[in-house]
Amino acid sequence: MYAVIRLRSGIHTRPEIKDTLKMIRLNRINHCVVLAETPHNKGMIQKVKDYVAWGIIDANSLALILQKRGELEGGAPLTDKYVKDVAKYESITEFAKAVCDGDALLKDIPKLTPVFRLHPPRKGHRGIKKTFQQGGALGFYGEEINTLIKQMR
Repeated sequence: MYAVIRLRSGIHTRPEIKDTLKMIRLNRINHCVVLAETPHNKGMIQKVKDYVAWGIIDANSLALILQKRGELEGGAPLTDKYVKDVAKYESITEFAKAVCDGDALLKDIPKLTPVFRLHPPRKGHRGIKKTFQQGGALGFYGEEINTLIKQMR
């Protein structure tokens, strides 16, 4: 699973990049989505790589996002009790592990919003004009996306 976090604004961007960001559901800065590892998603991420940070999310980080930032329609927080009532999983952590293993989808929890609104990272970004490999915050993080998610929880 890929975690994609939007870091840059949409001002002065080309229309095709704005459309791609809209298709991924990244409409605002510091919003995060979790996408499956498909060629279609990877192509869309590659198109908007200068506006987002992305990498491979693990089960612990996904559970952290779901517990802290998971919302149901109407703004109610996602809880272990709700997950247990509507799905076959006992807790959010168990559900996150199943999603990362590919056994479940986020859609399996009804009314769960697919976009997670995160805080700006603690101690700030490393710079939003350079890639992660150049010392900035954009582009492919690999497994290091989990540390960025923990900073933005």
